[in-house]
Amino acid sequence: MEKRIIPKFATEAEEAQWWFDHEDFLLQKFERAEAEGTLGRGRAMRRAMEADTILLDAADAARARIAAERKGMQYQAYVKMLIHEALEKEPIA
Repeated sequence: MEKRIIPKFATEAEEAQWWFDHEDFLLQKFERAEAEGTLGRGRAMRRAMEADTILLDAADAARARIAAERKGMQYQAYVKMLIHEALEKEPIA
């Protein structure tokens, strides 16, 4: 299956149109996850998770909680998203 880059969207309508135009991509991901036995409740792909502890400055943690709430996200999901986005920008070498 080809890797498709999911763009950042300016509006919810723009995102909805992109997913409508690329529904084959989503269907392929679901079918692959089902075949691999990784199709889970609420997500198409389950990845192995490793528990870890990160100590944050209290002010940073408070800012992250506020930002997560503004985005309608759970705090831990928001922090994981930030870490993932930062790591995606880092070259592996």
